[in-house]
Amino acid sequence: MSVPGQWNYWAVIVLMMVGLYIVIAKPNYVKKLMGLSLFQVSVIMLYVSMGRVLNGTAPIYVLEDGTPQALVTYSNPVPHVLMLTAIVVGIATTAVGLALVVRIREAYGSSEEDVVAELDRREVEEQRAQFEAMTATPPEGDEPA
Repeated sequence: MSVPGQWNYWAVIVLMMVGLYIVIAKPNYVKKLMGLSLFQVSVIMLYVSMGRVLNGTAPIYVLEDGTPQALVTYSNPVPHVLMLTAIVVGIATTAVGLALVVRIREAYGSSEEDVVAELDRREVEEQRAQFEAMTATPPEGDEPA
C-alpha cells in the first residue's frame, strides 16, 4: 500500500499530534478540553481505519436464490461497535470537563491554568500562616497570671 493510499493514518497522526500539543501547550482549560477531544477523535479514527476491510460487507449472512454466498469478504463489526461506545464515553467526559471548567471559572474568575494555580498557591500560604498563628506557643515570660 502506498503512502497516498494510507491518507487516513496520516490524518490520524496529524490530529493526534495537534491534540496532544493543545493539551500540553495551551493554558486555557477550555482549549485543553478541545485538544483532548481532538486526540480522542484521532484514536477513534485509528480504530475505525484498522477495522476497515477492502471490499468488505456487513457480516450478514444472505441467501441468494436459496444458495448461500460462499466467497464474500466480511468486515469485523467489533472495532466499530467499540468506537461507538468510545464516542458516548468521550461526549460524557467532555460534558463533565466543561461543567468543571464552568465551576472553576465561577470560583476563580478565570479559566486560565496559571491564574488558578497562583490563586491556589496564595490561598494555601494564607491558610498556612493562619494555622501557624493559631498554633504558635506564647513566649515563656508572657503567660497570663
